[in-house]
Amino acid sequence: MPLVAYKDLPTFARLKEEGRTVLPADRAQSQEIREMHIGLLNMMPDAALQATERQFFRLVGESNKIAQFYVHPFTLPQLERGDEAKAYIKQYYETFEQLQEDGLDGLIITGANVSDPDLTKADFWEPLQDVMDWAWDNVVSTLSSCLATHAIMEFAYGQKRTPIGQKRWGVYKHRVLDRKHLIMRGVNTVFDVPHSRHNEITHQQCEDAGLKVLITDEDDHVHMAVSKDGFRRVMLQGHPEYDMVSLYKEYKREVQNYIDGMRPNYPPTPENYFYGEALERVKEIRRKAEAGDDDWAVDDEEMRSLLDNSWADTARSIIGNWTGLVYQLTNVDRKVQFMDGVDPDDPLGSV
Repeated sequence: MPLVAYKDLPTFARLKEEGRTVLPADRAQSQEIREMHIGLLNMMPDAALQATERQFFRLVGESNKIAQFYVHPFTLPQLERGDEAKAYIKQYYETFEQLQEDGLDGLIITGANVSDPDLTKADFWEPLQDVMDWAWDNVVSTLSSCLATHAIMEFAYGQKRTPIGQKRWGVYKHRVLDRKHLIMRGVNTVFDVPHSRHNEITHQQCEDAGLKVLITDEDDHVHMAVSKDGFRRVMLQGHPEYDMVSLYKEYKREVQNYIDGMRPNYPPTPENYFYGEALERVKEIRRKAEAGDDDWAVDDEEMRSLLDNSWADTARSIIGNWTGLVYQLTNVDRKVQFMDGVDPDDPLGSV
């Protein structure tokens, strides 16, 4: 499913430079291939806004070759933004109101940087609910990540997230629990997933809400669950969209926070992430940072060459299955939710 560069969004140019398949709009319009429209509600903070955008564009664009993808990024105006990010959003992002008018086939909602376990205090709490409520009645499936999953669990199922003490931060081994579920087709039975969060929803909470848990880690922490109908809500607690250096960039921000006095102690390193020479470089970073050396950081590209990615192939498989199922269930009219004959209470029964 190639991405269609239907606007002058910088992400399209970046992806083309990486060798990704991106079709010019005029070329896409000359092909007799069905198009799909996926919304991307990007709630990440300014420092990660464009990186998160690119990460999800990559996953969607590489998922499979059934259709042409129009990915529509938008955000919530209640999220605090700096001037540069506001200008970027004004130039390149769409509004929720416009997408409501035009319609969507599927929706992806990113996480957000809110450590307070009480999400109802967030300024975007009610607007986020509005998006999720609209999606339930108008979109075939909503795929949520991290905080967005926690938000759905609270407002739709009455399950509040709880603090976990020390931040769950690193790369962890996971296992598929239900290998027969259609979104698990062709997925490795054991694989890694990056996590970065202070709060969680437990396996028991998912069961209490009537959800089906599909993926957990070795300690029964839930990574992925789906709504009772099997597909209309796909909820992730991890970050399969992360690229090779995402956790390293987070680590650098935490080191800078320590240097600036915004955190009292030096940050721990993400678990199961740095090995060999990469780990030695991280030890050197700490030595320099604690000694007050301004030149403490390692260049992102240099660190990238020292790291391994053990999650991307599985992430592509899962997103590929998700987009393929949306394709099989959505109406050709993007303003209409399902194809004729699809039971909203059992959409996968039509596949």
